[in-house]
Amino acid sequence: MLLSHKYNFLFVHIAKTGGTSIRSVLVRRIRNDPYRLIQILCSRLSGLSGHRLGIKFPRHAKVIAALEMLPADSFRSLFKFAFVRNPWDLQVSSYHHIQQERPQLIRHLDGFEAFLQWKLEGERDYHYILDASTEPQWHSLIDLNHDCRVDFIGRYENLSHDFAGICSRIGLQPAPELPHKRKAAAREDYRRYYTNRSFDLIEKHFGLDIENLGYTFDQGPG
Repeated sequence: MLLSHKYNFLFVHIAKTGGTSIRSVLVRRIRNDPYRLIQILCSRLSGLSGHRLGIKFPRHAKVIAALEMLPADSFRSLFKFAFVRNPWDLQVSSYHHIQQERPQLIRHLDGFEAFLQWKLEGERDYHYILDASTEPQWHSLIDLNHDCRVDFIGRYENLSHDFAGICSRIGLQPAPELPHKRKAAAREDYRRYYTNRSFDLIEKHFGLDIENLGYTFDQGPG
């Protein structure tokens, strides 16, 4: 999550949706934010205390964290946005990302379908977060009443176009070009990875994303 009072926005960073690239661009623009130094100091203090002070938004914090911690008027005034991604495509990206950066975690697994079963159904040490993409993206966008609390939901499939619109909305003109951060190794079209069994795993586990974000299996990158 990234908060700027100068540009009056709250970016809810959902894993594997282009958020690292977005964050890298926005952080450079908010260095002179009037509260930036205080935020950095509070973050350091929180770290020194083992984050017992509750004054730091984690990178992938849900919008409800800001809703609960910020004054109501401040929260309402912010332009709140996030990016989402087709869940079938997202899990293929997760698979390649872990293969590339932490292969020891899945070396014992025989292919993509085994990876999904282990990730979504298997037993793991739950103190360890695999890659922050094990629950529906919709959970990052809603309050306790299940109402969406962000003002704009961008699509990974239309990343550059939607980000340009966000930049116009928050007063970053011209819109900076997004770098491609944390790019996974070369991969095939995500549809080629799925069997009926693995398709059903995604449809069941990420049903909220499919229902509320309108994704279908064949709605691939634009």
